[in-house]
Amino acid sequence: MSNFLTEYQMASLVEAIQSAEDHSTGEIRVHIDSHSGGNNAEIAFNVFKSLCQNKTAEKNAVLFHVNFEEHYLTIIGDEGIHQKVRQTFWDRLHDEITAEFAKGNYHDGLRNGILKTGYELKKHFPVSGENFNELSNEITFSN
Repeated sequence: MSNFLTEYQMASLVEAIQSAEDHSTGEIRVHIDSHSGGNNAEIAFNVFKSLCQNKTAEKNAVLFHVNFEEHYLTIIGDEGIHQKVRQTFWDRLHDEITAEFAKGNYHDGLRNGILKTGYELKKHFPVSGENFNELSNEITFSN
């Protein structure tokens, strides 16, 4: 679990994921990592490969990989969404979330980032027909 988010806040993040995915075929995952002393970028990419990469029909999954203890956030989009969204979007989103983290607003930072990602997914991957939930909305953890 997390020392930085309450149970209520984690449930709120799951609701934000569901809301963000409502009008898009895109998928959003949040993974909270508590490993210390490793290559955070490599760890994040391995988590992305395990949870997201090539697991959606349109390759439009996004992972928010957070290590609160190490003050590290990585946002990774699968190739379908990355081809449509400029790197400046991800950079700006990262900056906005980490600015909130710096103030201790972990929940608000992640929630706003999730909802903005959902809006971006909606622009590029709108729902046409049934909208299957291809990936779990639950927050995952590593120790």
